[in-house]
Amino acid sequence: MGTYVADHILRRLRAWGVEHVFGYPGDGINGLLAAWGRAEDRPRFIQSRHEEMSAFQAVGYAKFSGRIGVCAATSGPGAIHLLNGLYDAKLDHVPVLAIVGQTHRSAMGGSYQQEVDLHTLFKDVASDFVETVTVPEQLPNVLDRAIRTAYARRAPTAIIVPGDVQELDYSPPTHDFKMVPSSLGGSSWTTVPSQESLERAAEILNAGDKVAVLVGQGAAGARAEVQRMAELLGAGVAKALLGKDALSDELPYVTGSIGLLGTRPSYELMRDCDTLLTIGSSFPYSQYLPEYGKARAVQIDIDPHMVGMRYPYEVNLVGDAKATLERLIPMIDPARGREWFDEVCASVARWRDVMTRRAELSADPINPEYVAHALDPLLPDNAIISSDSGSAANWYARHLTLRDGMRGSLSGTLATMGCGVPYAIGAKFAHPDRPAIALVGDGAMQMNGLAELITAAKYKDGWEDPRLVVGVWNNRDLNQVTWELRAMGGEPSFLPSQELPDVQYAAFARSLGLTGIRVEKPEDVEAGWRAALEADGPAVVEFLTDPAVPPIPPHATWEQMEATAASILKGDADRGSMIKQGFKAKMQEFLPSTKPKSKK
Repeated sequence: MGTYVADHILRRLRAWGVEHVFGYPGDGINGLLAAWGRAEDRPRFIQSRHEEMSAFQAVGYAKFSGRIGVCAATSGPGAIHLLNGLYDAKLDHVPVLAIVGQTHRSAMGGSYQQEVDLHTLFKDVASDFVETVTVPEQLPNVLDRAIRTAYARRAPTAIIVPGDVQELDYSPPTHDFKMVPSSLGGSSWTTVPSQESLERAAEILNAGDKVAVLVGQGAAGARAEVQRMAELLGAGVAKALLGKDALSDELPYVTGSIGLLGTRPSYELMRDCDTLLTIGSSFPYSQYLPEYGKARAVQIDIDPHMVGMRYPYEVNLVGDAKATLERLIPMIDPARGREWFDEVCASVARWRDVMTRRAELSADPINPEYVAHALDPLLPDNAIISSDSGSAANWYARHLTLRDGMRGSLSGTLATMGCGVPYAIGAKFAHPDRPAIALVGDGAMQMNGLAELITAAKYKDGWEDPRLVVGVWNNRDLNQVTWELRAMGGEPSFLPSQELPDVQYAAFARSLGLTGIRVEKPEDVEAGWRAALEADGPAVVEFLTDPAVPPIPPHATWEQMEATAASILKGDADRGSMIKQGFKAKMQEFLPSTKPKSKK
């Protein structure tokens, strides 16, 4: 018996080493679903609750495995639902392949049910490669090229397979005119800059007295080299959020995250440096980089399309971060003073002390910073951490110390809500032997996290390490936007848009047979995290947190930051209304625009 086109699609995916496909069924891919039955579920079909979640799971899988993430959806609505997750992959430069169905060829152009112009739909999000398979002989080239392009361009690609084509007998391309043969695989490759450009970069770096290094996710494969370069230069190292796991936060000169969600030491590092070295980052907010003309700058990035556009760099080194640093390090002069280095390290130590004291401030009922701060020392050494967008990302950025061996990510550029839980599920299929932890606000949890708990419950028995912990900040407020409204124009919270229903997240988890823990008091926060991390399966731990605790911008002065921490009454059993009132009064000094406007 021969094979159908759908059978060959799965066979080809297996040949590329694809082990999981995240998807949701529909009649536009019925041929593929039948083929999965014949293939005994290889590669394994992972059923989400919604196609957008399938795409997010594929992104999480790709981010945490380094392998291509694959998602599948039916024609029309299914394909449309994939878009947000695919845009997340596009903007964060992640290799993902979408396989989508289409109406039969005989109905195309006839306004048939669920017929959507998929080429137009995907032409932006999958701009590097999107193609429709119309005859069997076309298949291997289209599929191979989609996978190869996704890897090479670090981007989402898409192939569209009409329903009737899926059920045709497969025949390979022949040795004939207008046939395109194909082959599997692609060798690994490394890009390095020219010797001349390396020498120019070394000259600039050697001339610097106060060097700052900025790393992003592109530096993740060059951890040892980044560390060696920073120590030779006596530099501080700031991290874009996508590069939070690129270098250990335990190093005394790592200043932490940069930007609005960043740290005071990173802000000062960029403000005061005279030289900037950017490695594997396209961090977009130039206002958090040195003033133009104040610092000389060098950039290293593997993508020539992304260099030279965030800062006026004197030298743009197009190359792999590890290979480029290996060639650049021998050119660096280690003879330099330590004053700048010591200043950076002192700033980092001061920041850690201030953040500890901020986390210990009383709030009503729980300080949201304390929730993340209490988790930090409990994190397993091999933990994979995903953060959703919103105020939870502030606490992820500022309070979690990612050590060597840990992984962490979030929707860095699209900053979409709703990715935290599906990222963690994708991580569990990429690394079933490691614990995954999702940090999620109640808005994102209501948006789709609750539904994806059903997916976690469905697959929990197949994970070697059963731990998937979802921490929920329950403050009944879309908190990040609330604070943006206040900071923007002193507006009070607009309750019809910002107030959320009080959902029982832990109880919902228990209804699925998962562990559910509700924490209502500060003294129970640590025990709540411990119980979730010790559970024998997925667990939800929800914390009732105070929406009146603002994410303080990194340009707030040390005096402003420490003013709040100084109000702690250590050992006071009440820690009640006086402290909370004082805390909120101090917040007015941080963000004067939070004061209501006077009525004229």
